[in-house]
Amino acid sequence: MNKNFYITTPIYYPSAKPHMGHAYSSIIADFFARFKRIQGYKVFFLTGTDEHGQKIQRAAENKNMDPKAFCDEISKTFFDLSKTLNLSNDDFIRTTEERHKKSVENLWNILEKKNEIYLSKYSGWYSVSDEAFYSEEEIDTKNNIKISKISGSQVEWVEEESFFFKLSKWQEPLLKFYNENPDFILPVSRRNEVISFVKSGLKDLSVSRKSFSWGIKVPSNNDHVIYVWLDALTNYISALNYPDTNNSLYKSYWPATLHLIGKDILRFHAVYWPAFLLAANLPPPKRVYGHGWILSGEEKMSKSKDNILDPLEIIDTYGLDPLRYYLIKEVSFGNDGNISKEKLENCINSDLANNYGNLCQRVVSFIEKNLDLKVPNNYSLINEDENVLKIYNESFNKLIDSIDTQNVNFYVNFIQEQLFSANKYFNDQEPWNKKDDAVRLNTILYVSLELIRKISILLYPIIPNSSLKALKIFNINEDQIDFNSIKIHENIKKNDKLNKISIMFKKID
Repeated sequence: MNKNFYITTPIYYPSAKPHMGHAYSSIIADFFARFKRIQGYKVFFLTGTDEHGQKIQRAAENKNMDPKAFCDEISKTFFDLSKTLNLSNDDFIRTTEERHKKSVENLWNILEKKNEIYLSKYSGWYSVSDEAFYSEEEIDTKNNIKISKISGSQVEWVEEESFFFKLSKWQEPLLKFYNENPDFILPVSRRNEVISFVKSGLKDLSVSRKSFSWGIKVPSNNDHVIYVWLDALTNYISALNYPDTNNSLYKSYWPATLHLIGKDILRFHAVYWPAFLLAANLPPPKRVYGHGWILSGEEKMSKSKDNILDPLEIIDTYGLDPLRYYLIKEVSFGNDGNISKEKLENCINSDLANNYGNLCQRVVSFIEKNLDLKVPNNYSLINEDENVLKIYNESFNKLIDSIDTQNVNFYVNFIQEQLFSANKYFNDQEPWNKKDDAVRLNTILYVSLELIRKISILLYPIIPNSSLKALKIFNINEDQIDFNSIKIHENIKKNDKLNKISIMFKKID
């Protein structure tokens, strides 16, 4: 079995500072990456910034800055955010890097050599904000301004010489590819949307611009810059040192296991990207998952609407792990979601402080007072004990499947149920009333420790810092976390010394 896993976030467009939508994509990708690592996979996790195009050029001009200097400044905020969010990414790519330029030029040359690109003239609607072309049917008029029905962004009429990619030629091959790979696009609603779009008829795609200069030059014609999406999408292979397809990174990780993206850029990833790759005789990624938006009120966040939620402000107020937990638990994956102060504080108080942190402290404190902080050495499991432990073995394959099908909701619901079950077990068994029965007392405490260990392993991909605090009870370090060990009933060694634990989550008054 292939034990390599390659996951990517969208590369973020640094025309303004990061917002909660960027944080959400990154945190979700990190969740999957961390899970696959503790499952025993070799993981390559990529994020980065998309730094070319007219939108960037205009933003730089508005600040009287050189585009590269502007990108250096804004890209750093995204790089810093990856550290603030405690992402475990293996690489951070910028499309202004030489390694990326080399990859894009090579892909262009292949497409041109295969007669997939031709020179003509483009006339049509273009959104600088989306860096996207739209057909007449996709345009609406609002307050005498032409906008995209899809994104709501303003569009402008463009007429200029352009190179075109023969996208229309790939309509039937794409439909065949979708049919043969039914899980290529998830969730199913996004797959249906893409298939409907492709079936409605694909037109050849303008893949160069002549009216601005900030981008990678077309190798055969320096009057043109390569369309920002053909440029940007190539990052997923340029990070693997493409065009050298014999290097270990490319051979190990391409095709990518999962492109995780926002639903607004689905067309680029699920239509244009596989078409470019198939035309170049390269394998498409295995899956594109289009998740929902993090809304500000009822609207998508954008600089133009001045409704951006700053993840740094939330982290400063509530902490990183509570934000990670909230976004993964409260936003139904695949759907839109929003941040509510009330729900966030409820998550912290109920799920994290009471159900998890308090459980860890109660059990460890009780063992400190009664067993000198040592793992019980004389216990005997009965049905009540077996019942709360066996669910992990019984659900083991379902948990893995939930990750592999991006069913985040199942995974999180399972953790919530087990937290409730562990707290109920400890309360119902009343170890404080079993001090005259050493074996039963030891058994209750042993089982409670095992439940804390298993739950902490499950929580590690979601709240890594906090779960590591709990795992230090058992002297388990980050590189020792093994998801497979949740199947085992008796994993903690008798008489092992345990460590105290401080308050993990402060309640919000």
